[in-house]
Amino acid sequence: MLTHPTARVLDPGDLDAALAVLARDPVANAFVTSRVNVAGLDPWRLGGEMWGWYSAGKLTSMCYAGANLVPICATPEAIAAFGERARRAGRRCSSIVGPAEATADLWARLEPHWGPAREVRPRQPLMTTRALPADVGPDPLVRRVRRDEMDVLMPACVAMFTEEVGVSPLAGDGGLLYQARVAELVSTGRAFARIEDGKVVFKAEIGAVTRHTCQIQGVWVAPSHRGRGLSETGMAAVLHYALRDVAPVASLYVNDFNAPARAAYRRVGFTEVGAFMSVLF
Repeated sequence: MLTHPTARVLDPGDLDAALAVLARDPVANAFVTSRVNVAGLDPWRLGGEMWGWYSAGKLTSMCYAGANLVPICATPEAIAAFGERARRAGRRCSSIVGPAEATADLWARLEPHWGPAREVRPRQPLMTTRALPADVGPDPLVRRVRRDEMDVLMPACVAMFTEEVGVSPLAGDGGLLYQARVAELVSTGRAFARIEDGKVVFKAEIGAVTRHTCQIQGVWVAPSHRGRGLSETGMAAVLHYALRDVAPVASLYVNDFNAPARAAYRRVGFTEVGAFMSVLF
């Protein structure tokens, strides 16, 4: 029993306690929860360590330290401990992302040692919906992408990622990891697109999935087709699949400066329930 506040790396024996922490905010914690549900807490399978903060002998906060550094239900005391551990370990992640207040605190502690960041996005509204839109009909041409359409989908995925993140996913390993992730989404029926004349004009994926919620990501409309309402009707179609087949709540987060996207999401029924922050390296 840990009687004093302390942080340590969690192990498989801590799984139930970790899931209890994640369940306190199922929407904000969807990404990490989905990984833990599949891989448990073994660092090799999880793709990183899970750091835990104990207060009065109880696990109260966590931080996922893998390709992303993600604070989870983190108190200021926990953030201080996680920041010190991250500082000592050195930067191994490509981003810090999580609830805005905790992430801002964590970055303030790490910036003198890890900075400067390539880009900081201080507020990204977190949005959810439980219902199909009443006033926007689903695009009947948006459907699940077939496995034999990977070559059609990939250029759109690369364009979306580069436009959103600012770097190409093909850098480094030539895109092998990114292509494998897209292939996984296609094979599990969680990649959707409208394809015309062999080209994607709208696409979106369902990324993280838990029994409580699913997270929509990678929403993209081909530049030549923007301004035609495809984002609204396309999202309505994806929501039809998501809420019927995947989870009772659909969520996403969006850059606060992307006014057209935020307006489109509101039109199909999404409402803001919080905010994320991302620090990109």
